[in-house]
Amino acid sequence: MPPPGPAGRKSTTREPIIQESEASEPEATRRDADVTESSRANRGWWDRNADEYQVEHGTFLGDDRFVWGPEGLDEVEAELLGPPEGLKGRDVLEIGAGAAQCSRWLTAQGARPVALDISHRQLQHALRIGGSFPLVCADAGALPFADGSFDLACSAYGALPFVADPRQVLREVRRVLRPGGRLVFSVTHPIRWAFPDEPGPEGLSVSGSYFDRTPYVEQDDEGRAVYVEHHRTLGDRVRDVVASGFRLVDLVEPEWPVWNTSEWGGWSPLRGNLIPGTAIFVCERD
Repeated sequence: MPPPGPAGRKSTTREPIIQESEASEPEATRRDADVTESSRANRGWWDRNADEYQVEHGTFLGDDRFVWGPEGLDEVEAELLGPPEGLKGRDVLEIGAGAAQCSRWLTAQGARPVALDISHRQLQHALRIGGSFPLVCADAGALPFADGSFDLACSAYGALPFVADPRQVLREVRRVLRPGGRLVFSVTHPIRWAFPDEPGPEGLSVSGSYFDRTPYVEQDDEGRAVYVEHHRTLGDRVRDVVASGFRLVDLVEPEWPVWNTSEWGGWSPLRGNLIPGTAIFVCERD
């Protein structure tokens, strides 16, 4: 399944430089992939594909909107991090920031964001667009911050869909949050793993077991993973949150709005009107 990423408005900055893509298409399969292999593969995938990703989805991503997923749920309306006026002066960690669109929106609200991503090339796009906040290239499973460094943490389709051990990431996020801190993250809705990743009618019939947690892997001719995505059921996600020391405050399943006529991979108005595409977990550190 292609990673959807957050949505937004058209970029108004200069266009990125396109890097040459790999010559051969990887093989798609379902097999185990551990923490190390997943991290290495996804760092490489995003470094290789960041340019194409930003060009293809620039209109949808924008520069400085905070959108939780392809449905277009905007933080301005959702207020999952709290009222915008309450963000002023708050230290916020954006995990899997990509080109840091969410961090720019947070800066405009008076927050003090830090944008973290595993991909150096994605953060180069953040530099290209610009912003006054720090950019950090690091793995979400080993956050390079002191305990209690942040008031809030957020992740719009970043990191958690791609890691083999989500509890390791969640525990790290809990460590760097202050008591009472909030984490909000969005991922592909787990039910989507039972359906083909197609936007049309062919994507409306169940093709696999929802309970099959075998990772989706794209691998090269030598069997080395070049992209990995991990499936967790809805119950798994809830248990991961609780076991990592968070309290689940809300679980948001955005409905597809009438105004959104866009398609993004397997996300489309046809499917969005029938089955959820995004799950957003609102968590608090006691």
